[in-house]
Amino acid sequence: MKIIIVGCGKIGSTLAEQLSYEQHDLVVIDTNPRKIQQLSESIDVMGIAGNGSSVNVLSEAGVEDAHILIAVTGSDELNLLCCVIAKKVSKCHTIARVRNPIYNKERNFIRKSLGISMIINPEYSAAMEISRLLRFPSAIKLDTFAKGRVELMKFKILPEFRLDGLSVMEIVDNLKCNVLICGVERDSEVFIPSGNFVLKDYDFISIIASPANSAKFFKKIGVTTNQVKNAMIVGGGTLGYYLAALLDELKIHVRMVESNVSRCEELSELLPRITVICGDGTDKKLLLEEGLTQTEAFVTLTNMDEENILLSLFAKKNSHAKLITKVNRIAFDDIIDGLDLGSVIYPKYITADYILRYVRAMENSLSSNVETLYHILDGQAEALEFAVKESSSITNTPLSDLNLKDNLLIACINRNGNIQIPRGQDTIQVGDTVVVVTSIPGLRDLKDILKK
Repeated sequence: MKIIIVGCGKIGSTLAEQLSYEQHDLVVIDTNPRKIQQLSESIDVMGIAGNGSSVNVLSEAGVEDAHILIAVTGSDELNLLCCVIAKKVSKCHTIARVRNPIYNKERNFIRKSLGISMIINPEYSAAMEISRLLRFPSAIKLDTFAKGRVELMKFKILPEFRLDGLSVMEIVDNLKCNVLICGVERDSEVFIPSGNFVLKDYDFISIIASPANSAKFFKKIGVTTNQVKNAMIVGGGTLGYYLAALLDELKIHVRMVESNVSRCEELSELLPRITVICGDGTDKKLLLEEGLTQTEAFVTLTNMDEENILLSLFAKKNSHAKLITKVNRIAFDDIIDGLDLGSVIYPKYITADYILRYVRAMENSLSSNVETLYHILDGQAEALEFAVKESSSITNTPLSDLNLKDNLLIACINRNGNIQIPRGQDTIQVGDTVVVVTSIPGLRDLKDILKK
């Protein structure tokens, strides 16, 4: 597909990199020629320096033939204007990044009245991700497939789970739970495990199962699955506001620490049921006085990555809270992963993934059968949901007879709402949706899972 991206900031660059793996015809637009040059040096992309709301600039980018225009500049209004103008001069789908909370309340009206295909709010999307994690605090990451019927969860193996030294097959047989261990992260390595793969304490593992079966699995290994009752948030920005509002709806008691006095007053009016503490979030004495040692969740959402990391490390030392750490820059992600900061949230990755899912769904109507995509195993693998629309060499053949590519697992089959973790004699049938986990990028069709 031909895709135009307006804005080469964090999200625009991330999207361009992800989409370049899939052989799309990419054009990027930005007013800063240096950003375009840096991006075009790292990936195969056409760059245009100019204003993405200009008809002439959009025409130069080939908007008349584009399938999708994605506007992710730093200005909500400019993003909306780019989409409106693109719709006037072409039939392309349009996606706009809109961050202002005022617009967020009206996003459905704006989307319909302006004819925009999708409006994405990075902070609200990140808040939704965090709220899901606090509903299931033992998970480090949680995604869903098949409209919520299947969960993909990542967690850390601790000694008290008694899984050290057991193979994947032994765990499944011993616990008699219908789950699939589909990924393992150990030190700096990632694995898509076979049945003989042996797990060790402190591995990070990803499992796929229905919500009921995942709950049974965690109960048998002694993991708490109940949502937290209270949370402390450091940082009262837009993301903090969205998160506090979502947690308030879940009846989770929230204490929020914010240093700006006027912002504290504003938050107290917007969220009357949460406790707003006006003070320095890096003040250790303040955090301890306000109940850090008793809190069940500690979320750091300041605008400084270093501050968020240090606060999470302090909370880890002084409490048993579920830790969630926001990180914007990823230049040192290998170091961050080694610090055990709980669930690390990268808002730009979350936003990029939402947009990529839309692109995949649109491809599905054109030339691809991918319905959903998540990046897993520290971004080194993908979990993809395929729709099986017609008979092929894949269908009606026992899985054990399929010549699958290496580093690939068929993780789950959804048949008319019935979720099954497949075994060797199971078959894929027309009408199924199938979840595949692989470290091979760019799969577009279920037939791509076979060796040639």
